[in-house]
Amino acid sequence: MSQRILVINPNSLQAVTDGISSALDGFRFAGGPDIQCETLHSGPPGIETQTHVDGITEKLVEWFDQVPDRKRADAVVVACFSDPGVTALRESLPMPVFGIGEASYLAAVPRAERFGVIAILSRSIPRHRRTQRSLGLDHRLAGELAIDLGVAELASEEIVWKRMSGVGRRLREECGAGVLILGCAGMARYRGRLEDLLGIPVIDPTQAAVGMAMAVLLARRSAGATARAAA
Repeated sequence: MSQRILVINPNSLQAVTDGISSALDGFRFAGGPDIQCETLHSGPPGIETQTHVDGITEKLVEWFDQVPDRKRADAVVVACFSDPGVTALRESLPMPVFGIGEASYLAAVPRAERFGVIAILSRSIPRHRRTQRSLGLDHRLAGELAIDLGVAELASEEIVWKRMSGVGRRLREECGAGVLILGCAGMARYRGRLEDLLGIPVIDPTQAAVGMAMAVLLARRSAGATARAAA
């Protein structure tokens, strides 16, 4: 039976989900886990405030309850950098649940001594700092700067790239970041371009979370094959 990773975008913008799915094309291969990307259409157009974060948990739990097949996925990835609903879903779902914010911080640690974060909005930064402290990684933070554009504005490529490249340079040159984290799932399309420009690793959070989910599922598959061979 094939394994399935369910990636849920908890905002209602299908364009963001499409961008996430495109960024995951390199993770799709013959015989590998099926990666399915879905949109929470009942969510807000962007999850940009603590009110949005707090309000999305019930919607996510209900979304899984509405269609039983969703609960039969082998792993779930919540594709929002603030990791809304992740704790509740870990309590209510039988499979591992990955938050992309948490995954990106953990993926950054082996890449450089200090990481920088590119946020979408300045008001998001205190919320991100709370997560960094809860993970015990605030001492590894070089800095966090915002491009001050909302989720819906991330499709304006010329404006986004101008701000993102400027913020990225500041985090590398002024703050000493050796690796950068994109602080929004909607930034996925800019990852490779920014990495090429700056010459340091740039982490897309959804890629980081899906990579961790795949590692769990492939290890499980390998253990099963070993057990069958020994039988």
